[in-house]
Amino acid sequence: MNIKQNFIGILALCLAGMALADVKLPTVFADGMVLQQKSRVTVWGWAEPGEKVTVKGSWQWLWGASTQAGKDGTWRIRLKTPKAGGPHTLTVKGNNRIVLNDVLTGEVWVCSGQSNMQWSMAALKTEEGKKAIAEADFPQIRLFTVPRKFAAQPQADCDGQWQVCTPETVKDFSAVAYYFGRQLHQQLNVPIGLIHTSWGGTVAEAWMSQGALREFGGFDAELDKLQTPDPHDDKFPNHNTPSALFNKMIYPLLQFRIAGAIWYQGESNVARWRQYRTLFPALIADWRAQWGQGDFPFYYVQIAPYKYTDSKAVGAALLREAQMLTLKTVNNVGMAVTMDIGEEKDIHPRNKHDVGRRLALWALAKTYGQKGLVYSGPIYTGMKIERDTIRLMFDSVGGGLMSRGGPLTHFEIAGADRVFVPAKAVIDGNTVVVSASAVAQPAAVRYGFTNWAQPNLFNKEGLPASSFRTDDWPME
Repeated sequence: MNIKQNFIGILALCLAGMALADVKLPTVFADGMVLQQKSRVTVWGWAEPGEKVTVKGSWQWLWGASTQAGKDGTWRIRLKTPKAGGPHTLTVKGNNRIVLNDVLTGEVWVCSGQSNMQWSMAALKTEEGKKAIAEADFPQIRLFTVPRKFAAQPQADCDGQWQVCTPETVKDFSAVAYYFGRQLHQQLNVPIGLIHTSWGGTVAEAWMSQGALREFGGFDAELDKLQTPDPHDDKFPNHNTPSALFNKMIYPLLQFRIAGAIWYQGESNVARWRQYRTLFPALIADWRAQWGQGDFPFYYVQIAPYKYTDSKAVGAALLREAQMLTLKTVNNVGMAVTMDIGEEKDIHPRNKHDVGRRLALWALAKTYGQKGLVYSGPIYTGMKIERDTIRLMFDSVGGGLMSRGGPLTHFEIAGADRVFVPAKAVIDGNTVVVSASAVAQPAAVRYGFTNWAQPNLFNKEGLPASSFRTDDWPME
């Protein structure tokens, strides 16, 4: 080896050593980011094992906080954040120095699910959507989209970048997430950070951790394959493999402090509605355990009516019922009902502004404590048989029950024979009385209980009632 070759080799080794020693941050820590206000956030990254790392926010008077990177090169520091505001800087110093600029403190929400969450503002192609894009000049709303990727095992980082909300940047951003965040920003007058991580056509189990799925049961065969994948199987894993999306699109975010999550998914699990009754609550519990922030708010969208393979079939209604059961059994969740905005021949309803607004109502009332808000449509709570009629009771009636566009529709009633027939339904105060001349001794009522329906029971605040059934008769 000549002198020139020797020098190049030594220089390469030095540069490699310098690169190894550099303090590095995950992608979600970058210029323009939003940190959760008035909390202890975790700042983390990688460095040379044993390297001293100091983190300081410009809102701190003197010193920041310091730690040493562990044997595996990872480090983390807890930092107290101030009330909503900014812009701030965040400085991370080890053997090198990183300064993040234009950092805001405010409210940070993770926005996830399948295609109805993924659907972008530009894809709406509605007059309302075009107007919203043109008006999307909100310097204190920041947008971060996690690229759609999957992995067989948990990954330490993801790609993506923070963007200031403008008409140009919002075009490709999730419409539901944007409308939700815009409502929060306008009502709370604080910076909002939206982390969008979704993928169309995906099943719930792809968004759960392997540990949670092992405990749940039923997915072991696919999880076992992840440990020793077949190199000749180019279709496994894929984006619907259990845990594959969690590993790449959720796991890298788990240390990032959030206010809560919004979720729009379920269409891909319609065929397994019975399993979803327990799978969906297990997903919520998994995320909460993984994030380690307790029972943080988790607000979700009940899937909209759509024909699927048969408009009169009931699989989607049973999936909506599973989502309703989650509302009643899981702590600190909320459900935005979309019975009025479905489209029979399009699984992607274009009205996303009402979806975002209804999710925001839950957050404003339940998370941020705004008084006097009606945040849910009527929720069926019980029934009483009164001779040849059935009286239905509801919560969340707001200013009262109402029908939209004429008499109440999509009510059915059955006797002991379990044969449902169309019924007459009349609002009586905060109840609905249901009857049919063909059923002298009624036993059960169903409302909007098919894949596709356009029912019209609302409260006076304009929020629709969910589909429901009063019976628990076996369903296929």
